[in-house]
Amino acid sequence: MMNPKPMTRTIKSRWLGWGMLWALCATLAATLAAAQTTPAFTRTEDVVYGRKFGTALTLDVFQPQKPNGAAILLMISGGWFSSHDSINIGTCQPFLDRGYTVFAVVHGSQPRFVVQEITQDIHRAVRFVRHNAAKYGVNPRQFGIAGASAGGHLSLTMGTQGGPGDPQAKDPIDRESSAVQAVACFFPPTDFLNYGQPGEDAVGVGILKNFKPAFGPKSDTAEGRQALGRAISPIYFVTSNLPPTLIIHGDADKLVPIQQAESFIQKAQAAGVPAKLITRPGKEHGWPEIGADFQILAGWFDEHLRGLKK
Repeated sequence: MMNPKPMTRTIKSRWLGWGMLWALCATLAATLAAAQTTPAFTRTEDVVYGRKFGTALTLDVFQPQKPNGAAILLMISGGWFSSHDSINIGTCQPFLDRGYTVFAVVHGSQPRFVVQEITQDIHRAVRFVRHNAAKYGVNPRQFGIAGASAGGHLSLTMGTQGGPGDPQAKDPIDRESSAVQAVACFFPPTDFLNYGQPGEDAVGVGILKNFKPAFGPKSDTAEGRQALGRAISPIYFVTSNLPPTLIIHGDADKLVPIQQAESFIQKAQAAGVPAKLITRPGKEHGWPEIGADFQILAGWFDEHLRGLKK
């Protein structure tokens, strides 16, 4: 893994490129929508959910005035780079308006941490929220997860691989489950070994060559990429236990081919899981109207979270 170095503006821009377009679109659309209403929520910033090599891992908690008892974990991630500055209140608003308590999760970023390490941050975040469910007034059996691009990948990873903690763990948080009960996301990578077409390797090469630091030294060889690609691709972990899953994807996306969403949803449906793909014709990796699509994500959670037994 590369040693952490001060990022030049050019390098940082490249790392952020994956999530930049959708984030800008979401910011413009959602912020305009939020500006038309009076925020009816409280925000608690920089809640520490874990520590990593002396660095605090944090999340922001948005609590609506009239909570419905369910939680949404919102992945703040683009190109597996995460920053507190990227938390957008407007993006949270559609969930808050329906009574969801939102936990905006910031994770350790590449190149300091690779995808497999970042995934562990998300397991920890889910476990932290579940351990503190009573404190935040949420039902530990009503957790949804959402994100876009790399954030979508992390969302699907929790959907496919979230599960019981270690009952023998010294830290009681690590004894909690990291399972979620519903997933809704935008344009996620799902299969790095068949990226856009069968056999297309994108484990830090090809289309994703600019994101090689996120994959780490295991991506240096073809053999390593095959093993890593399988380990970090949500599609290989789809079972009938996958929670209801929604994906919204543009069919002109050049960074994450829509085939990634299509193949995942097909496998989920074949496993008998409630799964749906909404295609945005002509749209690339983000679009100006994406703010309105966050309402669709919120509607998915209404359908698949709020009816669960408390």
